[in-house]
Amino acid sequence: MGNSSTKLAEKCSLLAKSEVPVVASSFKLVSKNSERIKEDDLMMDPRLAQYITNFLFGPLGSRSPVVEFQRFAELYVYCVRGTIDERINVLLCSLGQQPESESTEIAYPLIKEYVEAVVSSYMRAIRLEGGPQYKSWESRGFRIVKDCIQKLAESLAYDVVQQGTQKVTRADAERWLHKNPTFLKMLEHVFSHLYHYRNVKNTSETDGNARKSIIPQEALQSMLPYCEGLQYVPDYPAFTDLSQMLFINSNLPGTQQNKWRFLFSSQIHGESFSTLLGRIMDQGSTVVIVEDANGYIFGGYATESWALSPNYVGNENSFLFTLRPKMRSFPSTGYNDHYQYLNLHQQTMPNGMGMGGQHGYWGMWLDSEYGIGECSESCTTYKGYFQLSATKKFNIRNVEVWGVGDKPVKEDEGEDEKSGARSVLDGNADSKAILKMSGREQYSDGYREEPKD
Repeated sequence: MGNSSTKLAEKCSLLAKSEVPVVASSFKLVSKNSERIKEDDLMMDPRLAQYITNFLFGPLGSRSPVVEFQRFAELYVYCVRGTIDERINVLLCSLGQQPESESTEIAYPLIKEYVEAVVSSYMRAIRLEGGPQYKSWESRGFRIVKDCIQKLAESLAYDVVQQGTQKVTRADAERWLHKNPTFLKMLEHVFSHLYHYRNVKNTSETDGNARKSIIPQEALQSMLPYCEGLQYVPDYPAFTDLSQMLFINSNLPGTQQNKWRFLFSSQIHGESFSTLLGRIMDQGSTVVIVEDANGYIFGGYATESWALSPNYVGNENSFLFTLRPKMRSFPSTGYNDHYQYLNLHQQTMPNGMGMGGQHGYWGMWLDSEYGIGECSESCTTYKGYFQLSATKKFNIRNVEVWGVGDKPVKEDEGEDEKSGARSVLDGNADSKAILKMSGREQYSDGYREEPKD
């Protein structure tokens, strides 16, 4: 029986040549080197295992005692690179439904639990794989929190149903999957992870054997960005978890999903609006995350570098989001271009940082008098928006700002680097002005308070 799984795989027309050894080895491991898998052979997360069992062996009441290789290969192919129709068939079979029926209706809570099982398995997979992106966050104090996994799953599943109903039709599921690339990537990663498991020798294990995922790191693009800038903060006081960071990152433009650059934390740099501005101006696109005194967490993605101006800047890629008590993102409506605003020390204009809405009716506002903010009940700039904070006017508990993607390089920066000049703010006139107004001066080695007379 040594090569039986390989022979079965070679006869399976579903598989590409490169997939034959992957599925054959996985089948051999799970079936214990036989030609069929027994239900008791499956060892994985209980909920996901139950869904996989339903697909492979059939629903309760009509369950087969064994599964043939063809069915085992179908599960891999459909989940990793299947069409929308094939993935819906997996979903329906996993939930004990008949995929052939166009009139099938599924209760929304069943879909939600299926999505949660996949999301939970995805977070577990990236933890076990220990890739560089995951390690860059985990080593700095960020964790995976079960409650946040549930909120992430709910954010991916909630719009599968039409408003006013709790039943999901096949057409609903097709529409939902077509506009949900994040869930499809998770599904692909989870089953690639499962099918790449091997038995490997590990002398640290008492039985001498351990299961290990040997999925190539380059095979799947991580949905977590690489965390940069916390090298000297070994235990960062994080108030977000990795599920929340992944949620924000999945909504960013693809070119900015690879890396997050730490810029500001009120817990580390202090509760100062001038310090905040000094660290985030001229840094390119940023993600601002705010926690209010009631524990609500929310923020926004700003497409342009922050700079002092009486005018709004930004573009339609900008969005607001909430992380707690729910996870939601609010894309641009195109109704107006009030994406981001920053001003200071003006008598006739608002002084502070704003995103969305208009003066006095902000989607999110952080006042220059540090510690207070405001989120209006409605905001015409962002679609589906609802009040982000617990109360319209709120007190700030924490603020974080991250640069996303690579920092933009200006022509004068390149010349400064050649000449040896170094500056955090790189000589920007607006940035120097804000330091001057806040009573600080820029020096080659950082910032200092101005000497007082």
